[in-house]
Amino acid sequence: MTLPSLALLLFAVLSSAAGQIMLKHGMATAATAAGKAGGSLAVRAATTPWVVLGLAVFAISAIAWMSTLARVPLSIAYPFNALGYLLIVLAGSTLLHERTSVWTWAGSLLVVIGLVTVFLGQRN
Repeated sequence: MTLPSLALLLFAVLSSAAGQIMLKHGMATAATAAGKAGGSLAVRAATTPWVVLGLAVFAISAIAWMSTLARVPLSIAYPFNALGYLLIVLAGSTLLHERTSVWTWAGSLLVVIGLVTVFLGQRN
């Protein structure tokens, strides 16, 4: 895999994770606003800046992902989504203050070990 392909792949995965975190934050905000003032959660979500920004970032990540798939074998690219999973768990616990268990961290460690194994295995 070339360095530009790796950079594009990492951008796709990181921007996807960032978009998901923005969407989660925005939906929590929208749900709180809908609960307090009433009205439709869908309308609140559609007018919440974090939701709109999260959708835009997620759309950019989808375009980057499609471009990645044109350059990198799926058997190499797809395991990198595990990196996004790890970032989402980290951001969920640190930025969104979600509770995570020892089992979540143990599973995340196994995912990272799998990602490293795939990455090192393709270099041979």
